[in-house]
Amino acid sequence: MTQNQQTEHNSDTQYLNWLSKLFPTIAAACTEIINLEAILHLPKGTEHFLADIHGENEAFQHVLKNASGNIKRKVNELFGNSLRESEKKELCTLIYYPEQKIELIKASEPELEDWYHITIHQLVKVCRDVSSKYTRSKVRKSLPPDFSYIIEELLHEHTDDTNKTAYVNVIVDTIITTGRVDDFIIALCNVIQRLAIDQLHILGDIYDRGPGAHIIMDTMQRYHSWDIQWGNHDILWMGACAGNDACICNVLRLSLRYANLATLEEGYGINLVPLATFAMDTYGNDPCEEFMPKVTNGATFDGKTIKLIAQMHKAISIIQFKVEAQIFLRNPEWRMSGRNLLSCIDRQRGVCIIDGKEYEMKSNNFPTVDPAAPYKLTEEETKLMKRLHHSFAVSEKLHRHIKTLLGHGGMFAIYNSNLLFHASVPLNSDGALKEVTLYNGEKYSGKELMYQIEMTIRSAFNSDTAPAERTYAIDYFLYLWCGKDSPLFDKSKMATFERYFLKDKTTYKEEKGYYFRLRDNEAICDSILDAFGVTGDNRHIINGHVPVHASNGENPIKAGGKLMVIDGGFSEAYHNETGIAGYTLVYHSRGFQLVQHEPFTSAADAIKRGTDIKSTTQIVEMSAHRMLVADTDCGNELKAQIVDLKKLLYAYRHGIIKERRR
Repeated sequence: MTQNQQTEHNSDTQYLNWLSKLFPTIAAACTEIINLEAILHLPKGTEHFLADIHGENEAFQHVLKNASGNIKRKVNELFGNSLRESEKKELCTLIYYPEQKIELIKASEPELEDWYHITIHQLVKVCRDVSSKYTRSKVRKSLPPDFSYIIEELLHEHTDDTNKTAYVNVIVDTIITTGRVDDFIIALCNVIQRLAIDQLHILGDIYDRGPGAHIIMDTMQRYHSWDIQWGNHDILWMGACAGNDACICNVLRLSLRYANLATLEEGYGINLVPLATFAMDTYGNDPCEEFMPKVTNGATFDGKTIKLIAQMHKAISIIQFKVEAQIFLRNPEWRMSGRNLLSCIDRQRGVCIIDGKEYEMKSNNFPTVDPAAPYKLTEEETKLMKRLHHSFAVSEKLHRHIKTLLGHGGMFAIYNSNLLFHASVPLNSDGALKEVTLYNGEKYSGKELMYQIEMTIRSAFNSDTAPAERTYAIDYFLYLWCGKDSPLFDKSKMATFERYFLKDKTTYKEEKGYYFRLRDNEAICDSILDAFGVTGDNRHIINGHVPVHASNGENPIKAGGKLMVIDGGFSEAYHNETGIAGYTLVYHSRGFQLVQHEPFTSAADAIKRGTDIKSTTQIVEMSAHRMLVADTDCGNELKAQIVDLKKLLYAYRHGIIKERRR
């Protein structure tokens, strides 16, 4: 035996000794092999993919509750013509919103005990169906402790078994007579919701625009199995949490632009009073017409509030341009100094000179900008930024939510032959992977670039990171937000200044990077998948970031089915642009389906009237055979465990390792 073989043998023996502690006998190892082999032959779990939620908490939570229409489909399949449409709608609403619906039923149902009996049996039938593709062990782990035994008994016993009819009926009767029936129904509905989605993938952008990003994050902290590929708006909030003042300014600016102060004030306790006071003092006589907020249909503000928001919006925007310039100037390798445009303003003539060309300005009131030092904060702006920085630094809930994003997220992920990332992979004009310079001048591309960026992001939150490296990492959040070669932006520029201040709309154009120009090319997608090591006969790239204009006939399925873009405009701000209200991509044991959603009214309307999100389903790709756990990444892990357990059996039977009998 060579030295390498001896080392490998010793390592194997050491591992098998450790494994023998978990499976101390031949019987225990055999039982686990039987269990794992059986699991491999169960149907693949259902994965749901969502992107660009942008704070639309009610619509997002409803999609989770109804499993993108899957629960409604199962209710229709199970009860067919045995229930009226109105009864099926009532049952679905109960499953989605059990607490609220029960209260409405109790106030209106004259035969409440009969309703309880009928409803429990219906819910058990639905629960039995959604749990059918899982092991009893996995279902058991999903059950609430208070009702675990009872639910398990009802799932595996049937009233049509004459030997068990009385047994099942007494269980239901006793649930009612002991006064636990409401809690039991709520628990059962929550189990149905949980089992309907095995794994949730969020392809970025939980934050900005909508009012409830903090509520979504509260939901995700409790959610059973999920991952996220960070989007540019998530990165902005992560940067603000890490202490990047430019990110703080951008977070505030976007919140004010969409008149969305709920997440800041109610969600994270960010004190906006200092900003409001500064804005009124500095821009009290400025109409701030370019900074009027984009108010959605449901929001109501009086004229005075709108004016104050516009003043705050302008105040933080000017500070943002200054702070961004300071970061760009201390990171010259980013080549972003061309975005420092406050120094290009000729106030006397009311023009901005960019690359030697003059552009007429919409307004010319910059009371805090010193022409001799345009990027220096005034004393009042400095004090304001310190207070805002402190407010973000001490927001315990914000830090908890960002920690959750770090724990569940990354720049990319590969699941079951699907490559997930939010926006792009930087490419050259010929489709080759583009090298991008990071800290200390190191260059990376493709998968390694994404990995190194992720490590840079994480280093910003680690106290053991070297000071210079941590400063760079905190600065780098800004580049990820608006840098030309950022995989989360990938455009020629972010034309924020131009849109606010220049009349010439040609300056607003943000030229997309080569990934967006070439992504319809199947060969390009294949080369990216190869570079990331994605294998399989049916492999895909799945993205969000750029809204799909479904109303104009744009197809979210691109590159011959190799690429799926699932940003359908979840945010209300995009509904008119996309013509729909978001997509869910569903990957189940029979293939891919794309669910297209229409706008959601409200949770209150759903509870009271039984309204649901209207969705249409498009079959994207169906498998030739029903996919099993054996066909998944999880299946590969289980197969590897089986190989190890068989080695352990061999070691037991040949006396290499002794059984640990008590």
